[in-house]
Amino acid sequence: MTLALLYILPILIGWSLDLILGDPAFLPHPVVWFGKAIGFFEKKLNKGNNRVLKGALTAVLLIAITIILFLAIDYFAIKLHIICAIIVRSIFVFFFLAGTTLIREVREVFKAVDRSLEEGRCQVARIVGRDTSGLSAQEIRTAALETLAENLSDGVIAPLFWYLIGGLPAMAAYKMVNTLDSMIGYKTARYKDFGMVAAKIDDVANWIPARLTALLMVIATGKLGLLKFVGKYARCHASPNSGYPESALAGALDCRFGGPHTYFGEVIDKPFIGENEKDLTTDDMNKAVRINRIAETMMIILTAGLGFSARYFLNL
Repeated sequence: MTLALLYILPILIGWSLDLILGDPAFLPHPVVWFGKAIGFFEKKLNKGNNRVLKGALTAVLLIAITIILFLAIDYFAIKLHIICAIIVRSIFVFFFLAGTTLIREVREVFKAVDRSLEEGRCQVARIVGRDTSGLSAQEIRTAALETLAENLSDGVIAPLFWYLIGGLPAMAAYKMVNTLDSMIGYKTARYKDFGMVAAKIDDVANWIPARLTALLMVIATGKLGLLKFVGKYARCHASPNSGYPESALAGALDCRFGGPHTYFGEVIDKPFIGENEKDLTTDDMNKAVRINRIAETMMIILTAGLGFSARYFLNL
């Protein structure tokens, strides 16, 4: 029973904190530290020859260090006291879940673009990696909702999935993998070699969570027929994973995502998801947020229930 509680309480506490607080700017965030470590190695090694090898060593080294570090943190917290372990795990679960902050950012994007196009471009630039300087109002709203769908997988479902598989160390390792991909996993001249292995690792880590996210989103809509839409468009996406949550949301909103985007001055051609070029509205955004929250809650129940049951019976 102790093992089961040590597993389930951090999920419930960490998730509750994320719902209430999001990512407070005044708190030091471990993902920021991950980013600084990645930036350090990228600056030092992403030059000259053998960039693929250098990038691969960077990715493997940082992921290994993360696993070892969080195994140690977890071990010593448990050694101190079970309450200490629950507190430590809860804090990191809170940091590693990123549902609430992104929802807040997407809402701000829709408010900003309603005020002015320039405000919308500035606001959406906070949450997307593409060049936003030439985006139309429709493209701004589309970019925000695409990011909302993808973040449900990367920022909520996948971290919970890996927590279920391997506890806090696996969850932390996933966040390092995802941060590597978000920083160096681009197919641009600067990153295509150095970030190639990091991007492949991220593809593997997200393979199940992305498809699970799409399934939960479809269930959240109550329209299981959308699975056919997801099956049609998800595999057309340039990414083996991103197309699943994006197509689920595009189907739910009956809109069109995708198309060419500019990253670091280079145009990256992406296929379209869906065919209806309707104008997106605040009502669409609110519907998308509801779908996200329902899918997120279902994943919390699934993760807590499966993990608690497994650890409870193993502890008997």
